[in-house]
Amino acid sequence: MRQRLKKHVPNAITCANLFSGCLGIVFAFQGNLLYAAYALFLAAVFDFFDGFASRLLQSFSGIGKDLDSLADMVSFGVLPSVIIYELFLQAPQIEHVSPYLNYIAFLIPVFSALRLAKFNIDERQTEIFIGLPTPANAILIASLPLILQQHTAFSTFILNPYGLACFVLIMCSLLVAEIPLMSLKFKNTDVHNNIYRYVLISISAISIVVFKFVAVPVILFMYITLSVIQFRIAK
Repeated sequence: MRQRLKKHVPNAITCANLFSGCLGIVFAFQGNLLYAAYALFLAAVFDFFDGFASRLLQSFSGIGKDLDSLADMVSFGVLPSVIIYELFLQAPQIEHVSPYLNYIAFLIPVFSALRLAKFNIDERQTEIFIGLPTPANAILIASLPLILQQHTAFSTFILNPYGLACFVLIMCSLLVAEIPLMSLKFKNTDVHNNIYRYVLISISAISIVVFKFVAVPVILFMYITLSVIQFRIAK
């Protein structure tokens, strides 16, 4: 009985991730982008802990892997696309352009699906990532309405329909790009082996304290930059 219960703990946490993503979609379509962002952050927390629970309990299964991808598709694919779509609606509408341009937001779940499908069969991604992970992309998107609340001056840049369209295309490209990125999973605490992870965590902690949600784009940029430096030096 205990063994069976232990087997289902990670899957239960994954289902909580999915449930949070569904709630976030409802909030987003209601125009409550702040709650939608918080729901996405909560889904990201559950996404972290389902993997942590799997390793801690030594409970790995095929269904768990597939369930995780399905939950991520909703929470980190569909939900961020709805947030972007609602941001498009808040932006100044361009006659004869916006009714079509706004739907570019839904390229995000398309490329997220490609990213997740590729991850499941790509044997290179056991210890690193190839392309931007869907949670990282989703967290960046979720930070946008929070940045708008924190600094209304950024609305000129964030609520620009052409800027949003370019942003979507860039993020979609990063999801499927053949760029090796470091995993944040620590196998040990050795400073030499984890120097780039420690640098990223240190910068992230300082940036969040100082800049709050504005730090999220900076952290993502540093993550990609440090990963490129790490793998260039490794070569």
